[in-house]
Amino acid sequence: MLSDVKLSRRTALAGAAALPLAAATAHSTRAAAPISGPAMSPFHRVKVGGFDVTTLLAGTRAVEGPHNIFGLNVDADAFAEASAAANIPTDVSQFFFTPTVVNTGSELVLFDTGLSAQGTGAALVAAGYLPDQIDVVVITHMHGDHIGGMTDEDGNLAYPNARYVTGRVEFDAWAAQDNENFKAKIEPFAEQFSFIEDGGAVASGLTAMAAHGHTPGHTVYMVEDDGTQLVLGADFANHYVWSLAHPDWEVKFDMDKPAAAATRRRLLDMLAADKIAFVGYHMPWPGIGYVEKAGDGFAYVPHSYQLML
Repeated sequence: MLSDVKLSRRTALAGAAALPLAAATAHSTRAAAPISGPAMSPFHRVKVGGFDVTTLLAGTRAVEGPHNIFGLNVDADAFAEASAAANIPTDVSQFFFTPTVVNTGSELVLFDTGLSAQGTGAALVAAGYLPDQIDVVVITHMHGDHIGGMTDEDGNLAYPNARYVTGRVEFDAWAAQDNENFKAKIEPFAEQFSFIEDGGAVASGLTAMAAHGHTPGHTVYMVEDDGTQLVLGADFANHYVWSLAHPDWEVKFDMDKPAAAATRRRLLDMLAADKIAFVGYHMPWPGIGYVEKAGDGFAYVPHSYQLML
């Protein structure tokens, strides 16, 4: 019985002193866990009404010298002050590349193809889809990080069973240029594209919205079902601080900078006023957030669980 066990103070102290040594000996026999570094899930799924909306992490990388990209029309002090206020560094930024899949229940629609077929395909498979299942591929605009995954390493279409959709203005603008990406990824498949205008529908619940400026025919899309809305914003705003808090700051990759700034303000105003979530192709992973007015600019509010309920 427990009452029959008696420990002297000396015995108890000796046992306690032995515990650290025993623990250290046991620990020395186990291999240390390796340092793996940051990691993220390759996909994130929410719902919009009866639709599944899945963001795909097609790639991410650190980019040095962000002031060479954002805030081209402000000096280094203004850029540093805005960055410090948001607790982000001025010497490097993290870029994310986020195609999105919308499953309407009758069609599987992929918006943009990422940097490569391999990167986007891996995230797609992780999300439970196969490239052969994609019914529609929508290209919001034709920068390389949006059309790079159109084809595999052999030049074949990565989504062979899909129909392809893009804006007429966007297609014609790039076709008139001597652009290597367009010639390799889009031009060989030109006959497979259909063209959409502002207000046109890719499918029921997926509506085009002109958002020109970043590129000549840059287009975003409203996803709407059963009273819930979500905007697939592509590149109308490319950073959650430098583009939202300061929508008039010029961005290197905006081809028509005044038009891009006007588009940015217009869409941010709409998102904030109507409390609509958006997917930003380059927003912090998983790329879904809301917009609030903040002084003369806007603030980014990451999605939590609103589109899970």
